[in-house]
Amino acid sequence: MTALPQNRAGLGILFVLAGVFAISINDMLIKQLSGGYPLHEIVFLRSGIGMLFSLIMVQMEGGFGILRTRRPLLHATRGLLIVIANMSYFVALAAIPLADATALFFAAPLFITVLSIPILGEKVGLMRMSAVLVGFAGVIIMQRPWADADSLQASRLVLLLPIVAALTYALNQLMTRKLGVESKASALAVYIQATFVVVSLLFYVVAGDGRFATGIDNPSMQFLLRAWVWPAAADWWVIIGLGANSAIIGYCLSQAYRLADAATVAPFEYVGLPLAVFWGWAVFAELPVWEVWAGIALILGSGLFVFLRERQKARIVARAPVRRR
Repeated sequence: MTALPQNRAGLGILFVLAGVFAISINDMLIKQLSGGYPLHEIVFLRSGIGMLFSLIMVQMEGGFGILRTRRPLLHATRGLLIVIANMSYFVALAAIPLADATALFFAAPLFITVLSIPILGEKVGLMRMSAVLVGFAGVIIMQRPWADADSLQASRLVLLLPIVAALTYALNQLMTRKLGVESKASALAVYIQATFVVVSLLFYVVAGDGRFATGIDNPSMQFLLRAWVWPAAADWWVIIGLGANSAIIGYCLSQAYRLADAATVAPFEYVGLPLAVFWGWAVFAELPVWEVWAGIALILGSGLFVFLRERQKARIVARAPVRRR
């Protein structure tokens, strides 16, 4: 008999809140480094250090034996999805404000809620689905389809990258829910870190000398293609912090989606929106334009409604009488 996923909503919510706070720190630090290092070098250093921390967690959760899996292909697919999500998002982050990139990325919880229906068989009612549509309307407003291309801070393609990141991230988290039945959170984190290390090394072999960056002025493409350089002494502490933070993110998010229904946990990721606005203002002196504020309001409103609706349903189920058979 196949084990059913456990559902410990309260603990899952605590883990997702911790993971989202760590993500906000991660994004702020990577944006700080994006002007001097290539993305694949940052990813390699961050993930290599993060893997060391994750392996310590593996030992705490049962030893290296828990890394064995009967579903290596699914774990590899999950790893590639999160690599695509991160690369797409960080390339956009080099060219647009932190709050804008984060707000666009927050299509991810909306995707999770919708995709949990066909992939996990979870039930999402009409009212919650309507709230999700309101959230997607906020994403469209932030894309500013009516604006002239010259008035945008980045190209349409760059503005779409956080949406690509959101979709692949959503698929990754839904796969986490499936794989979490038989895999520990620390093992799931190690698989992710290993995928990042392999992909970044392959990227180094192809483009690590910076030959593809010659003559390119676009900050996103420069971030993706510039040559590897040895980090400055002052930056090593930032990179080590990124590695430790990466392990925290991988563990907390894997644990959150192992322990609770995806549609229950996902709305709490919206905490990342005000955090992104704060870091953008405090570190980069950036504040969102009115379209981004409007989109944030719609997404936060839809997420809050989904959460309240979920709580209401849980209370109704808890009060329902148990029928004798």
